Amino acid sequence: MTLQLPSEIVVDRFLPTMRAMLAVELDDRGLAQQAIATKLGISQAAVSKYLSGKQSVEPRFAGHPRMVETVEYIAEGFADGTLDDYEALAELLDLIAAFEDRGPICAVHEDEMPALEGMGCDLCVRGQDSHLQAERDVLQSVRHAARLVSNDQQIVDHIPNVGSNIGMALPDAESETDIAAIPGRVHAMRGRVNVPSNPEFGASQHVARILLAVMAVDDTVRSAVNLRTSDELLEAAREQGYETVAFDASYENRRERIESLLADQGAVPAVLYHEGAFGIEPITYVFGSTAVEAVERAITCLDGE
Repeated sequence: MTLQLPSEIVVDRFLPTMRAMLAVELDDRGLAQQAIATKLGISQAAVSKYLSGKQSVEPRFAGHPRMVETVEYIAEGFADGTLDDYEALAELLDLIAAFEDRGPICAVHEDEMPALEGMGCDLCVRGQDSHLQAERDVLQSVRHAARLVSNDQQIVDHIPNVGSNIGMALPDAESETDIAAIPGRVHAMRGRVNVPSNPEFGASQHVARILLAVMAVDDTVRSAVNLRTSDELLEAAREQGYETVAFDASYENRRERIESLLADQGAVPAVLYHEGAFGIEPITYVFGSTAVEAVERAITCLDGE
């Protein structure tokens, strides 16, 4: 793995792409090649290369709507004299900052440094702070839990038709975007568990809403995995000493109803389930303080069937 700074992405990939796009836009507006070269701080030969299409560009930058909009805005301003160099620089710095905030620069950086993939890295924006570390810990736990699910053959038969998911919340979670889960959910395919991608924050609605309701009662319970409700699963959970609590399957005001139910209970059970309803598949949620703990509890229950 190559240790590469995001600033290298800006210099080696963003800057040539921006110059190539801007050279074309300025040429379209009638500026001479030497005038374009002076404006961009490069040689006329470089401008000629850009205009000939011989300079490769990074498609994730060149095809991004904000990049296109910014380049066109700067080119128009240069051409009609309404934008000076200072203002153009400010526009480009704003664009780079946006691209570094989990944008295309992050995507290219992940390609260069695969260890960053799926981490929701925002070092460029916020630096190495405690909140970032909490995000990394959550994503790492969900990734580990997903591997446990992938490697446990018993789980295949307990994945609902709508799919399962593994969610884990940040300690101070307030919304669905503070909860990491698997985009696209986990599905059973040809007798195996398919985990389609790495976890991301904001990737689940149903599991996230359940967790937000649960954390309102006990904020140490930050993770859940959902499986298909069955008598065998519930009985195995009870045999393991886990408390199981039923709730109504309706989606209407579900978060508020669960929060009220658990508040009346005075505690969060290890297992929360419903028996389904018209158009709603029966689902069981197994909780834990971490994603790994929630999945390990679920596997323990399946082992005891």
